[in-house]
Amino acid sequence: QVQLVESGGGLVQAGDSLRLSCAASEGTFSNYYMGWFRQAPGKEREFVATISRNADNAIYAESVQGRFAISRDNAKNTVYLQMNGLKPEDTAVYYCAASTNLLVRESRYYVHWGQGTQVTVSS
Repeated sequence: QVQLVESGGGLVQAGDSLRLSCAASEGTFSNYYMGWFRQAPGKEREFVATISRNADNAIYAESVQGRFAISRDNAKNTVYLQMNGLKPEDTAVYYCAASTNLLVRESRYYVHWGQGTQVTVSS
């Protein structure tokens, strides 16, 4: 069972940046495609970004394309989400997740989930 722990959330102003981290508990981290999702109050969980196992490919939700960047360090069992140009509509709980399927956007393909970290963007 892979344990995922997110960190790096907080309260920021519009236009600021944050970097989220997600540390995995076990050494098979590099076998997983990793993703970030978010859930705003009263809304369904939505896809943000996903990255391939060797970090040579990534896809993003249209709403964050060009502002967010996903990366990973397999030596540290960690995936990151760099968020620039934050907007109030980015306010949500952000979750990292692990999948055995290549670059999928659907949450049902992700088998391990973290507990989430809150990101709040004030206007």
